[in-house]
Amino acid sequence: MALRLSFYGGAGKVTGSNFLIEGKQGRVLVDCGVEQGAHVCEECVYGPFPYDVKTIDALVITHAHLDHVGRIPKLVKDGFRGKIYMTPPTKDLAELILHDSIGILSEEADVRGISPLYVAEDVDKTFSLVETLDYHIEKEVAPGLSVYLRNTGHILGSASVRITDEEGVSVALTGDIGNSPSPLLPNWEPVTDADALVMESVYGDRLHPLLSGRTAALKDALHRALKRGGTVLIPAFSLERTQLMLYEISNFFSDGSLPKVPVFLDSPLAIKVTSVYEKWGSSYFKPETEDEMRREGSIFEFPFLKMTSSRTESSKIEETPNPKIIIAGAGMSHGGRIGGWEARYLPDPKTTLLIVGYQAPGSPGRRIQEGARKVRVNGEEIAANATVEVLGGWSAHADRDELLKFAEATLPKTKAIFVAIGEPSAERFLAQRIYDYLGVRTVVPELGQTWEITKDSVKMV
Repeated sequence: MALRLSFYGGAGKVTGSNFLIEGKQGRVLVDCGVEQGAHVCEECVYGPFPYDVKTIDALVITHAHLDHVGRIPKLVKDGFRGKIYMTPPTKDLAELILHDSIGILSEEADVRGISPLYVAEDVDKTFSLVETLDYHIEKEVAPGLSVYLRNTGHILGSASVRITDEEGVSVALTGDIGNSPSPLLPNWEPVTDADALVMESVYGDRLHPLLSGRTAALKDALHRALKRGGTVLIPAFSLERTQLMLYEISNFFSDGSLPKVPVFLDSPLAIKVTSVYEKWGSSYFKPETEDEMRREGSIFEFPFLKMTSSRTESSKIEETPNPKIIIAGAGMSHGGRIGGWEARYLPDPKTTLLIVGYQAPGSPGRRIQEGARKVRVNGEEIAANATVEVLGGWSAHADRDELLKFAEATLPKTKAIFVAIGEPSAERFLAQRIYDYLGVRTVVPELGQTWEITKDSVKMV
């Protein structure tokens, strides 16, 4: 008996994860994400799926980021009627993320002169098919195929997926692996029972700064920024990064290590996501953070924080004298309210831009990070005279050494490791590193490839 594994997204690219696993009878998809970045393949986003969606029995989701869930409503619109499995926090977060994307998709469709990828009705229909599945429960989701989820410590509710057929042949897919240890989430759990592994490699060729020093580095960067007397801009992803920033800034104010200045969370989506973190934190955070929540009630809110949901509230932020801190999306400065604040404040040398997350090639954030003195934001070219501080230790992705540890933990069971979900250079670097250090077979798969996995072999079909 064998499993077939096909790569229909996430091969040679960071975004657009989409993998098909086929057994003797059943067919299961893992993730159905949308490609993101400056050079997106239009056909890959708007075109038909490379398989018959009506024959798919189930879809299993690793986590709620758009590059892992962003094409699910299209899958449903195109005829998928199976069950969709995800953890309870992922369900709440994915529902927010997908509804939030509808407006952006509509605008993109207008520019391209095509129909939107999906509409609100498709999102609603999607969640009528969702069945939540928690960690550490074996569940048959398709004829002859069962799944088992483990925590990856990437964002709230994130999971690796191990799929097993009736004869015990198994393949595991990591989704994204967390940058453990996290202030909020448990460490990633090892996968020890898979014949083959598909793993991410976003930071497969890079090291983060020491995690033990990242809180101090953030505090020092904020000290320098506030001393300049200007506005501090933090383009932060609404999901996970924003909550980490709120948590740390709250602690800085509480212990007196930062002067108390106004902080604005200027993102309707991030405000809603923070509520989901509050809802599930007592069950899905690491034990010491759960204890902190029980003692304090909220670990994200503090007296100097104002959450500005409406445009009217947002427009009044400018009236607040400097120094002040504005946290807003999008995390790569490629849209959202941060663009307006960058247009307003980046020309001012007193401004500080804190980059606390991955910046995709071609994004405005990446150009600023690389030293561009002019950048186009929201269609307007602006001078970038602000001080730029890059704090890489806050990534939600494991770096090359942590990824190597994850790979090592799969041995001796795993016979082959597929290195995917990364830029091609990162995939190749990590694959070579795993092979050199661990001696296990590594594969850098190509888009559209199908591989056959048995208890004794892994080969391309």
